[in-house]
Amino acid sequence: MNYMRIYYRSLKYILIFVSVFQISISSIDAQEKKYGTYYSFKDLSTNIPQLSLQSLIDIAKPGDTIKLRPGIYEGPIVIKTNRLVIDGSGICTITGKDKGSVILIEADSIHLKNILITNSGGSHDKIDAGVVIKGNYNIVENNRIKECLFGIDIFQSDHNKILHNEISSLSRRGMALKGDAIRLWYSKHNLIKHNYWHHVRDMVVWYSLDNSFEENKGVGNRYSIHFMYAHNNRIYKNEFYGNSVGVFLMYSERTVMTENIIMNSQGVSGMCLGMKETSSNQILNNRFIYSAEGIHFDVSPFVPEKMNTIANNEIAFCGSGMFFHGNQLGNLIKENYFHNNLSQVTAQGKTANGNVWENNYFDDYQGFDRDGDNIGDTPYRLYTYVEHLWDFNKNVKFFYGAPILVILDFLERLASFSEPKFVLKDEKPMFQWEKK
Repeated sequence: MNYMRIYYRSLKYILIFVSVFQISISSIDAQEKKYGTYYSFKDLSTNIPQLSLQSLIDIAKPGDTIKLRPGIYEGPIVIKTNRLVIDGSGICTITGKDKGSVILIEADSIHLKNILITNSGGSHDKIDAGVVIKGNYNIVENNRIKECLFGIDIFQSDHNKILHNEISSLSRRGMALKGDAIRLWYSKHNLIKHNYWHHVRDMVVWYSLDNSFEENKGVGNRYSIHFMYAHNNRIYKNEFYGNSVGVFLMYSERTVMTENIIMNSQGVSGMCLGMKETSSNQILNNRFIYSAEGIHFDVSPFVPEKMNTIANNEIAFCGSGMFFHGNQLGNLIKENYFHNNLSQVTAQGKTANGNVWENNYFDDYQGFDRDGDNIGDTPYRLYTYVEHLWDFNKNVKFFYGAPILVILDFLERLASFSEPKFVLKDEKPMFQWEKK
């Protein structure tokens, strides 16, 4: 009898150890997952009876934690009590039943986490969303928001944190009729970090200052982040793939954009970074790769004395590494790595030489470095020869790389029978790229 007792007690401790070990491993996996939710969610069958949540929220007091049991909860849910924690533990769903927004937060210091949020309404006028925030210091963490027109709408709200959520829009709609993953409107000091949004229309930041967008991932959208009249924002270590536009700065100043990867922005409007009438921005240490355009300049800087600094970026495998919409002045472009672009720099106006070009690397530089200081002995000068043809007729660009254009380009460089277009001069080009 004593042996059996010892056996069962030992088995109990082994099971406890295994459970703790599994929890520890799960926690490690969760911490290592960089984008989106910490773990996958169980999508419950719609045949399960729907439970009431609003009554629990209405009777809750500030500081309470509402731990949801497994099931489907019927929305819309309105939260007006401050300092509540609502935890779905990854085993519950809140559905809006295709009407309006699913969860409306009209309080401060709410922590909404571990919930599958689905089936909002489809009205753009009402901005039907998975979560609407109209309060401060709230945290929306580790939720999966799907089949909602808009993901998270932050409306005139400050100091909120949006962490580790996965967001997609209504699958039944085409791209132009989908909603935005996250929408900031007149909101300040919010942190958007470690989220994953995909197959949405845009992610927009309008009239919103001093927000931080860190280590997010955006795939298959129109604009991964679109800023308008939004100043002093920080864009750090995000990854954007397969979008029409990676980041677009419109009428927005003093943006600091560092260490992002933007790749495969294709199509008619494909660009990694677009800058329209925007000044005093710092674009540093980013990678703009495999896209129609690396950086698109349109009247930027808008205020000539408020220089944009474009430095230490890799711009590679693009149709145009940089595209200047007009005779733009006032950008400092230094120590960038241009390689394997069809055209390093395209100037739709007369020239791009009104900007300051300083110590950039160009893989088509034809010069030497005899003193070994990693600065070319002669300036880098960019002229367009055969490329000048499609300034007059864009259809000619279809034949880029064809033997006839290769021959024409060679003959033009050998003995020009027309005046080439002067694009830029870098007095001290970098001879070898030194990755920093």
